[in-house]
Amino acid sequence: MTIPTTIQPSRLPALIQGFLAAHTARDADTAIGAFTPDAVVTDEGRTFRGTEEILGFLRHSGSEFSYTTELTGAERIDEEHWVAVNHLEGNFPGGAVDLAYRFALAGDLVAELVIAPR
Repeated sequence: MTIPTTIQPSRLPALIQGFLAAHTARDADTAIGAFTPDAVVTDEGRTFRGTEEILGFLRHSGSEFSYTTELTGAERIDEEHWVAVNHLEGNFPGGAVDLAYRFALAGDLVAELVIAPR
């Protein structure tokens, strides 16, 4: 088992940084470019498979709320697995949450993303 290494968020791969920036800006059309055609995203117990479902998820996730997002931490598991931690505050139930975005890369694209409370 590989032990995660805490890193500065700026040391995340450029692909992940670009995805996070586009996702935070709610730019789904740019964010979807980070994924493989058969990628899988899991968020709030729901799984989205493939570009079409993931694009729908990106366009609509969190759209019913107003919130701010701050990248507060990052970990390197190995060359293909990375974790980005975002702190969200807004008008959603609970008002604040730290979410871990767990990325599995395949080459230069995201093959899997699991988003869950930290």
